[in-house]
Amino acid sequence: MGSDLDFREFNKNRTYIADILNLKDGVEVELAGWVYDTRALGKIRFLMLRDITGAVQVTAVKGKAGDDSFDLMDRVSRESVVYVKGKVKDSNQAPGGKEVVPDEMKLISKADDLPIDVSEYSKTELPKRLDYRFLDLHRRPVQAIFKIESTILQAFREFMVSNGAMEAQFPSIIGSSSEGGTELFEAKYFEKKAFLSQSCQLYKQMLACSMEKVFAVFTVWRAEKHNTVRHLNEARQFDYEQAFADEFVVMDVLSRCVQFIIKKVMKENAKELEIIGVKLRVPKTKYMTFADVKNLVESKGAHCGEDDLSTEAEKKLGELFPDTIVFVHDWPIKGKPFYIMPKGDGLSGGFDAIYQGMEITSGGQRVHIPEILEKQLKERGLDPADFKSYIDSFRYGAPPHAGWGMGLERLTMLILGLQNIREVVLFPRDKDRLTP
Repeated sequence: MGSDLDFREFNKNRTYIADILNLKDGVEVELAGWVYDTRALGKIRFLMLRDITGAVQVTAVKGKAGDDSFDLMDRVSRESVVYVKGKVKDSNQAPGGKEVVPDEMKLISKADDLPIDVSEYSKTELPKRLDYRFLDLHRRPVQAIFKIESTILQAFREFMVSNGAMEAQFPSIIGSSSEGGTELFEAKYFEKKAFLSQSCQLYKQMLACSMEKVFAVFTVWRAEKHNTVRHLNEARQFDYEQAFADEFVVMDVLSRCVQFIIKKVMKENAKELEIIGVKLRVPKTKYMTFADVKNLVESKGAHCGEDDLSTEAEKKLGELFPDTIVFVHDWPIKGKPFYIMPKGDGLSGGFDAIYQGMEITSGGQRVHIPEILEKQLKERGLDPADFKSYIDSFRYGAPPHAGWGMGLERLTMLILGLQNIREVVLFPRDKDRLTP
């Protein structure tokens, strides 16, 4: 099937379907894509052909000399891959006002009966769609999500480079916990015990103390046995760290970064946003202390928490301040990791950022004084000896510094208004899913 097609020549001559709208009647084109649908009307057969740029109607008439496209259309299955060579024709009846009349059609790859519905209006439940994710990716709304996520990823890098930051790569295999309380996936590392990293936190701090501004797109693993619509056991994280900075400096960087990302999506993904029915607004920013947030949400009947924001409190902030990044600072030190700088009176230099009713970022000013680090580690039941190289890195001229981490998938989910984080992960990994 399709073995006689010269793909090197085809790629020289190929026309993408989105470009057909700009071609004149009678122009010859070569197309390849997937069969979205077929239908018959007497001696005419219609085939909707889809590639990554769009779809076009291919129309064949029975009995056309030297062409077996009519017969092939009659037996080809949905999502089969076909090659079409033919001419563009203006047509008031065809979607988009253009169709292609084939002179030649070849079946490249035949699709078996489909286990899930891949139409634009699929009613297949998410778990089954994820079982067949490779096929679910044929759907235009799903493709739109991942095109937008790709823009978000590239926009983050573009913003960071323009902000003078250096991209870094950090190890994913570590010898002890990066954050203390989070469960870790254990791995055998020759004769030693190792873990999959749940954060590049300690490494990006060490690098910022020499390179000043650093960022990373880092894969994190967290072994909590949760099963929620907002958590994953494997996720991608945007990380940023800056020397000579406190929490307010990096909060400003974060707000400008998110605004830049959303503007980029609005500019470059207008078509995809339309496909999934999303209208974006560039978010405003608002700064509130943890105490002020606690008083506000509790006055509105929502439970807050003593040293952390409850899911209910985050949701209430989203309702009160839509399309706004709410920075919650002056956080209780008890609610923050050992590496966050204490400020006295039980407060810290830590913050959370809430957007669309959910936390997108946790960060703050870091501890750069070894004695304070050792003290806070012990207070949390951790052994400073396990963090010796990290602590020692601050004994040789470490400036005050601050940073944050922001989940790519969670940010994408909230920007697009989706209800389950698995919608924005190509192949999710959670407590119950390890395939495909």
